Amino acid sequence: MTTSVSPDVRRIWRGSRLPLALLALVVAAAALLLLGRGDQTFGALEPGSYEPGGAHALAKLLADQGVDVRTVHTIGEADDALGENSTLLVTQPDLVPAKRFDALRRRAADVVLVTPGAPTLKDSLPLVRPVGQSAVDTLSPQCTVAAAVAAGDVTLGGIGYAAPGARSCYPGEDGGGTLLQLADDGGTTTLLGSSSPLTNGKLAEQGNAALGLHLLGQHPKLVWYLPSASDPALDDSRKSIFELIPDGWYFGAAQVGIAVALLALWRARRLGPVVTEPLPIVVRAAETAEGRARLYRRAKAADHAGETLREAARTRLRTTLGLPRDADAAALVTSVSERVGRPANDVGAVLYGPPVTGDPALVRLAGELDRVEREVERS
Repeated sequence: MTTSVSPDVRRIWRGSRLPLALLALVVAAAALLLLGRGDQTFGALEPGSYEPGGAHALAKLLADQGVDVRTVHTIGEADDALGENSTLLVTQPDLVPAKRFDALRRRAADVVLVTPGAPTLKDSLPLVRPVGQSAVDTLSPQCTVAAAVAAGDVTLGGIGYAAPGARSCYPGEDGGGTLLQLADDGGTTTLLGSSSPLTNGKLAEQGNAALGLHLLGQHPKLVWYLPSASDPALDDSRKSIFELIPDGWYFGAAQVGIAVALLALWRARRLGPVVTEPLPIVVRAAETAEGRARLYRRAKAADHAGETLREAARTRLRTTLGLPRDADAAALVTSVSERVGRPANDVGAVLYGPPVTGDPALVRLAGELDRVEREVERS
C-alpha cells in the first residue's frame, strides 16, 4: 500500500497563509493611501463650521456688515448665485474643471482663490507660477494692495506665487507672495497661499479679520463656493481608481503574478505522476452474484429474479444467433425454434412466459433457460 504525497488542505493553508497575510497587508495599505487622498480638508473653511479650521466667525462678520453670504457646493449653484456685483470665494479651486472655473471667474466681479495648485495655475492662470513654500507665520504686507495695507500684519504663509504685472504681498521665505493679486477685466483675482487668516482659530489674531473683510466684503453678495466631490459636474475631471494607482503598483503586481506562476510550476513538478493504489480486498464475481441472490430471496422477489435471468438469456441468445439487440420477441422465438427444432410455443414459454411465483419455479426456469442456450450453441 503506497502513501499519497499530494498536499492536503492543511498543508496548503500552512504554506500559503504567510503570503496571503502579506498580500492582505499590502492591499490594506493601498486602500488607506487611496482613501487618504480623498477629502482631507472636509469642513475646512465651512461657513457653518465652528471648528478651528472652519469659517463661521468670518461669515458672521461679513453678514453683520450687510454682505449676503451664499454657500454653494456645486458648479450649478455657484453659477446661479453669481452676478455682476458679487465676490466669488473658491476654497479648493483644483477640484473645478478649467472651463467651468473660467466661466465662473468671468461672471464674478472679484475672485479669491485659496491655495490654488498646479492644475488651476496651468489651465486657468498660466502666467502665475508657484515660488516655494513657507511656514505659516506673522507676515508684513510689503505691497500696495488696499486689503493688505488696511490689514497690516496677518497670519499667512504656505504657497508663494509670482506673476508678471501682479501685485505680490506677504512674501514668504523664497520671495514669492503668499497673497498675489491679478487685475482682471473690471475686477481682480486674488490668490492666498494659506487659508489660515480666514479660519476661526486665527481670525482674531493680527489683522486677519480686516484682511478677510476687505477681500470678501467689497460687494453686496459673496458666493462661498466649497467644491464637492459629489458634484455631477465634476465627472469629467474625476479619475477612476485604476488611474489613481501608481504605475509602480502595476509593475509590482506583474512581478508577483510571475512569481506565483513559477511557484505553481515548481510545486506541480514535485507532485509527480498519479500513484495507483491497489484495493486491500478483492471481491470475486461469484460472491457478488451470491450476495445479490440473497437479497432477492430475502425480499421474496422471485418474479424479479426470474425476469432478470430471462433478460440475460435473451441478450446472449441474440448475440449467438446474430440478431440485432433490439430484435423483438417473435423474431427471437422463431430463430431459436428453427435452430433447435422445438415448438415455438415451448420456446416462448421459457423466454417470455408468465412471472415465476416461488423459489422452486425460479430454479426450474433457470434450468430450462440453461438447456435452451446449450441447445442453441450445439446446433
